[in-house]
Amino acid sequence: MPQNRRRPDNKQSRETTEVGISIRSFVTRGRLVLTLATITFFATGTAQAAERVRIGLLKLSSAAPLFLAKERGYFEHEGIEADLKFFDAAVPIAVASVSGDIDIGFTGFTAAFYNLAGKGGLKVVAGTAREAPGFQNTAYVASKRAYDSGLKTLKDLPGHSVGITQVGSTFHYSLGLIADKLKFEVTSVRVVPLQSLPNVAAAIKGGQLDAALTAATTISPVVASGDAIVLGFVGDETPWMLGCVVASTATIEKNRKLVEKVLAVYRRGADDYARVLLKRAADGKFVRSEEGDAMLAIISKYTEQKVEQLRIGLSVVDPALDSADIARQIAWFKRQKMVEPDIDAEKIIDKSFVPDRPTAPK
Repeated sequence: MPQNRRRPDNKQSRETTEVGISIRSFVTRGRLVLTLATITFFATGTAQAAERVRIGLLKLSSAAPLFLAKERGYFEHEGIEADLKFFDAAVPIAVASVSGDIDIGFTGFTAAFYNLAGKGGLKVVAGTAREAPGFQNTAYVASKRAYDSGLKTLKDLPGHSVGITQVGSTFHYSLGLIADKLKFEVTSVRVVPLQSLPNVAAAIKGGQLDAALTAATTISPVVASGDAIVLGFVGDETPWMLGCVVASTATIEKNRKLVEKVLAVYRRGADDYARVLLKRAADGKFVRSEEGDAMLAIISKYTEQKVEQLRIGLSVVDPALDSADIARQIAWFKRQKMVEPDIDAEKIIDKSFVPDRPTAPK
C-alpha cells in the first residue's frame, strides 16, 4: 500500500530557493566589490609609484650619485620614475629648468644661471660637485704644439688661446680664479667658447687651441694619445663649489614634495659614492673594491666613458651648500659684467632643503 507522501510546500520551497539565491548573490557581489577594491588599490599605488620627474644633467662622473640611485632602485623606493635628460653643457640645463622642459637640474654655476635665478625663475636647492685638493675633476691642458712651443706651466697662459665650453661657464670661472691667483688679467688670454666638451677635446687634439679647461675624464684619451699635456688641476689650485641642484620657483611652489624626494634619493646615492669610491688608503690612493668596480661600471654605462678614465676623474660630490662661495662667484661675474649688478646670492638660494657647509680650502 503506497505511503502517503507529504506534498512539498511550494511557498516554503520558493522561500528556501530565494534565500539560497540571495546568499549566493550577496557572496558574488561581495567578491566583486572586493576585487574592484583590490584593483583600485593597486592601480592607485601604481600611479603614485610612477610619479615622473625629468632631471637634466651632464654625462660626467659628478652625476654619479644619480646613476647609482637609478640602478639601485632608490628612485622607485621614493615612488619616483626618473627620466634622465642629458645635455652637452651646463647653461642649457638652467634654461630648460626655467622653461619647464625639466623639473630639476644638476648643473654648474654659470653666468647664465645667475642671470636666470636673479629674475626669480630659479633656486639653488643643493650642491653637487666641488673642486677639492687631490681630485682630478677639471684639468688645465696644453696642446702638444703649444707645449712644445713654450706653454709649460699655468703662468705661461697669457698670450695664448684657451678653450672652454661657453662664455660664463664653470670653466670660464675657473680660468678667472687661476688668473687672480697668478696675478694676470683674464683678458690677457684669448677665450675660445666651443659649446661642448667633445668640441674642446677635438680642438686640443687637432692643435687648434693652445690650452683648455675641461673635464679630466673627457680629455684623458687625448692626453693618453700624447696630443695634450696636463698642466694641473683646478681642485689643487683653486678649490670651489662648482655644481648645484636647481629647481624653478614654480616647481618648488607646486610640488615641493617631489623636490624633497629627489634630494633624498640623491643624498643616498652620494653617501654610497663617497663611502666606496672616495675611500683612501694610508698612502692617499683610492681603495679598489668589488663594490667600487661595480659602481664604476654603472657610471661608465651612463657617461659612456671607460672605467679607467673615470678612476682618474673622481670628484667630491656634496649635497650641502656653500653660500659664501656662491656669493664670491657672483662678485666675480659682476666684475666681468656677465651678470646683472642687482643679483643677490641670498635671494637665489633656498636653504630649507640641505645644510650649509663651506668648501675646504687647499
